[in-house]
Amino acid sequence: MKTILNVIWLILSGFWLFLAYLAAGVLLCITIIGIPFGIAAFRIGVYALWPFGYTTIERRDAGAPSCLGNVLWLVLAGWWLALGHIATGLVLCLTIIGIPFGIANFKLIPVSLFPLGREIVPTDVPFAAR
Repeated sequence: MKTILNVIWLILSGFWLFLAYLAAGVLLCITIIGIPFGIAAFRIGVYALWPFGYTTIERRDAGAPSCLGNVLWLVLAGWWLALGHIATGLVLCLTIIGIPFGIANFKLIPVSLFPLGREIVPTDVPFAAR
């Protein structure tokens, strides 16, 4: 089922969101200081390409540098990417068939705002640790 959802997602909004994250990653990788942010953008871009079957968890070993990095990310790229998710999610929620895809877009907003200190894992992994 998640494969079908991912294919429909790819057609409706996943490809365009992936291109937005790719553009943000390339722009952030121009400077040496921005490389960690660019890598985070590429990682989230792949997650935005195939979101069904994956989730994000907090990394417990992330400390103050990731908090500071998240503040910089929010100013540099996070706000604009989150606005893209909001706009795409609202448009997708206009139809009954698009509601699960709109919800998936809204699920990506916290990750697009604060990506550092988070890890993308398959959906069964967070429950396997308990």
